[in-house]
Amino acid sequence: MPNRGCTVTWTGKTVLILEDEPIIAMCLEDMLLDNGAQVIVSGTVTQALAALGRASPDCAVLDVNLHGEKSYPVAARLDELGVPFVFATGYGDAEHPPRFAKCPTITKPYQFSQIREQLECGD
Repeated sequence: MPNRGCTVTWTGKTVLILEDEPIIAMCLEDMLLDNGAQVIVSGTVTQALAALGRASPDCAVLDVNLHGEKSYPVAARLDELGVPFVFATGYGDAEHPPRFAKCPTITKPYQFSQIREQLECGD
């Protein structure tokens, strides 16, 4: 899933954001919209799974811990769909379940360039 040295074209791409902190979600949404992406914002695992039932994003940014609920069911569904994603966490080096141990993870606060470096977004 890591995408080193690739130039990402965001225009026309759809990005799923799973984030329970509204300010963080809004900031990331603004960054993506400013770069031409379409954005689906979800604040819970249930909302994100429902969104995936309606549309398939090109990539996703998943907060690991959503008020005590982990985002791994969404990561599993994205993996099944072949959609690249990056975990975002405020807890430093998060230990993921073995299935996701090699998935890219960025630490909050993050820069848009970190997301860009990790996601291919279907290019």
